[in-house]
Amino acid sequence: MSDFSFEILASDGAARRGRLHTAHGTVETPAFMPVGTAATVKAMMPESVRATGAEIILGNTYHLMIRPTAERIHHLGGLHKFMHWDGPILTDSGGYQVMSLAGLRKMTEEGVTFRSHIDGSKHRLTPEDSMHIQHLLGSTITMALDECTPYPIDKLGADTSMQLSMRWAKRSRDAWVGRLGYGVYGIAQGSTFADLREESIRALEPMDFHGIAVGGLAVGEGQEMMFKTLDDCEPHLPQHKPRYLMGVGKPLDLVGAVRRGIDQFDCVLPTRSGRTGQAFTWRGPINMRNARHQDDPRPIDEDCSCPACHNYSRAYIRHLHRADEMLGAMLLSWHNIQHYQDLMARMRSAIEAGAFADFEAGVVAGYAQGDIDPL
Repeated sequence: MSDFSFEILASDGAARRGRLHTAHGTVETPAFMPVGTAATVKAMMPESVRATGAEIILGNTYHLMIRPTAERIHHLGGLHKFMHWDGPILTDSGGYQVMSLAGLRKMTEEGVTFRSHIDGSKHRLTPEDSMHIQHLLGSTITMALDECTPYPIDKLGADTSMQLSMRWAKRSRDAWVGRLGYGVYGIAQGSTFADLREESIRALEPMDFHGIAVGGLAVGEGQEMMFKTLDDCEPHLPQHKPRYLMGVGKPLDLVGAVRRGIDQFDCVLPTRSGRTGQAFTWRGPINMRNARHQDDPRPIDEDCSCPACHNYSRAYIRHLHRADEMLGAMLLSWHNIQHYQDLMARMRSAIEAGAFADFEAGVVAGYAQGDIDPL
């Protein structure tokens, strides 16, 4: 078993082609991590997730500590065994979910006390608690506990929130128990304020995290502001460590963020969209519930190898979703995760070839063209 490490194999401008080495295998970057919040990627078997080319998935501290509990998962052999996934798993620390609880939580310097969204039971989550829970789960990559700063927020509020997250980051790093091949990431905050982002990244540097996440984006600020914030962050992010943009996003978000030096992503969008009838294609997203697909024998995307595109027509996929058949959600979730993995693979190849700008222009042009109806 090798130690946790990251190497950059090629670059094109700020875009990086890398490889992450972990106790549970390697991850080619840029990488998209399908979200398995409650120890499952919704509507997908682990073997199906792996078949798309995904090498790493995400689980969530908050949801798993509530149900079925980290102690139970640990007793049953850890999260990898519990959910039958032998590759790397990154666990979100729970900060975002706690933020979204609004009136159900109380936050202090020590941590957060909150009531479960399931049964109203009272729980506590401190940086030390989060590290312990993620250790019980057996997370390959542990995330520091932070406060996910909401948007919009004034600068004083963003500064106060960021400073708290930095104090929690230090406590998280001190409480993390190292194991060969496992890593822990810090999270930079500061909302959309360039100087606060720089201060946050610099505050994390002496804590010696294995990777740095950019948190507090994709919370309502819009793509233009998100990209500007990434532009502000990029010169200050460590060159030799992986960079993770949390909770992002749509395909064009991923392409723009890779151009700005990001290596890892996660988002619920591919599976959530799969359950609601939206398919991602190289000509943009399409609504498979739309009547124009009802007699269409073509696949969703002719340039896709997933079972939905290889074996079934648009007409059949539409029928499944209109009839609320669970196979519709399964097939579209598979297709969307496949599309995201294909997108990442093509970005890796473009960076290696020094042709990322041309690749990005091609993707943007495809989206602008849109889905074309048959003659």
